[in-house]
Amino acid sequence: MTTASEKNFDIKTLTSFKMGGVIKEVFFPENIEEFEQILKENKGIKVFGNLSNTLISSDGYNGKIILTTKMNNIQIDGTKVVADAGVKGPMLAQKVCKSGLSGFEFMIGFPGSIGGEVCMNASANSQAISDTLISVTCYSSENGIIKLSKDEMNFGYRTSRCQNEDLIVLQAEFELTQKTKEEVQAKMDECLKFRKSHQPLLSMPNCGSIFKNPQGDSAGRMIEAVGAKGLTFGGAKIWEHHANFIVNYKSGNSLDVLELMNTMYTKVKERYNIELEPEIRFLGGNNKRENEICKTLYKK
Repeated sequence: MTTASEKNFDIKTLTSFKMGGVIKEVFFPENIEEFEQILKENKGIKVFGNLSNTLISSDGYNGKIILTTKMNNIQIDGTKVVADAGVKGPMLAQKVCKSGLSGFEFMIGFPGSIGGEVCMNASANSQAISDTLISVTCYSSENGIIKLSKDEMNFGYRTSRCQNEDLIVLQAEFELTQKTKEEVQAKMDECLKFRKSHQPLLSMPNCGSIFKNPQGDSAGRMIEAVGAKGLTFGGAKIWEHHANFIVNYKSGNSLDVLELMNTMYTKVKERYNIELEPEIRFLGGNNKRENEICKTLYKK
């Protein structure tokens, strides 16, 4: 079985930050079987979804990665929905709406894919992906393909078992609620309106929330309180309407973003003695300054 891959792949246009360099090799599996084969043949390969919460170094990455963007099969049977890891959230929200199914309305404003959203337990507007989840099919480097129930996934705020173990989401099964199409659409419209008023438009390249909210507080509030809102570095800027967002407003690069993240992190730590934890992923390794910052931000 051969799976399509591209060598020396320029990833920039695929990332929601619209920045990133050349990746040594990128694989594009179309189903679970191909995915498993690639993982078996490339131990330790890194896996990404829609690259909507990922900052990739403008200096590229000297390794191989898997992108799940072509794993996009959806099955709807009554109120049961099964979606592959690469299915985009907004597309799935619209598809289930046509069937009069509620539970995914919040996804309409998320550019991410199901694999990443399950992994980080994406949530917004009083809905979370774990609310309707029944089971997840994952790949484990130790046990191969396994199926985990909702309880076994250890969901929490912006977290799941996948972040603490070597587990990669391949497919997820959900049980939604029957409602009228009009009710579902109204909720989706409400979610979109909220997003547009609280977050940068997708036309302004960004990666969503930069840091996780600390227990009982808001990362955005803390970053604003230390005077970081509106700061710029190179072509990147801490968004003036919400301090937990960084936008690529002037052809910025990955180091511009990391320098701003480092400023946000340092100022908050100095004022509150709280170490903010990044919500976005970073892929790089070729830039000395980026590596230094990542040791602080990602503790590695």
